Amino acid sequence: MELEKICNQTIGIVRNAGAYILAQQNENLAPGIEEKGRHDFVTEVDKKTEEMLVDALGKLLPGSGFIAEEGTQADRGEEYQWIIDPIDGTTNFIHGAYPFAVSVALAKNRKPIMGVILELGFNECFYGWSGGGAWLDGKPISVSGNRTLDSSLIATGFPYSDYSKLDGFMRSMDWFMKHSRGLRRLGSAATDIAWVACGRYDGFYEYGLHPWDVAAGVVILEEAGGRSADFKGGDDYLFGEEIICSNGLNHNEFIDTIKQLMNGS
Repeated sequence: MELEKICNQTIGIVRNAGAYILAQQNENLAPGIEEKGRHDFVTEVDKKTEEMLVDALGKLLPGSGFIAEEGTQADRGEEYQWIIDPIDGTTNFIHGAYPFAVSVALAKNRKPIMGVILELGFNECFYGWSGGGAWLDGKPISVSGNRTLDSSLIATGFPYSDYSKLDGFMRSMDWFMKHSRGLRRLGSAATDIAWVACGRYDGFYEYGLHPWDVAAGVVILEEAGGRSADFKGGDDYLFGEEIICSNGLNHNEFIDTIKQLMNGS
């Protein structure tokens, strides 16, 4: 499989989807808001964008399957699967705030091997594929060189429906406010991970996430020299609903800190 070629074609498909999203926003055509769960929203634009992506990506790789946030296609266990978030950061989109992003990954046997993230505020396209490096609009990117959490800028995401680990999460925010260069929350996990990959952030952690939130980002991050783990330091971050993303240099300290603060809470 020519991953570079497929990645370039995927970028074109994602950019078309992004243009549609922005057109709807600019023309104030983004009503039809539904609440899937507490503070968990979907718009007609999410649904239409996902339909567009599923149709185009299905033609790009016939026989492939889909794991998609809005359920346009069901996961049938195909060897190759597209993992899609049509708008990562829907609440931001609804309120006219940035960032929000289109996130598309290709997985083989449920392991992501290619990812594309188009952040629509800065109109930046991050992408990468296994063995091919990580890129931002045609330029190679890499993680930061900060070796300690004390010198790191950390990103996170606030829980909006799952409060089962809230006590530990509150402890973690308190700790990072006091022991890092700062804590940021943008509202788009895909963008957060992409920003770790290009060195704007030195780490990111969040729980309550889904495969479509992180799949594209972890490919780009790994190709940029970073690392991902779950809160126990294992590799169940794609489907385990929790993730730590680091620049690799602060990885062990980051894991040890999250273990202490979050696990068992």
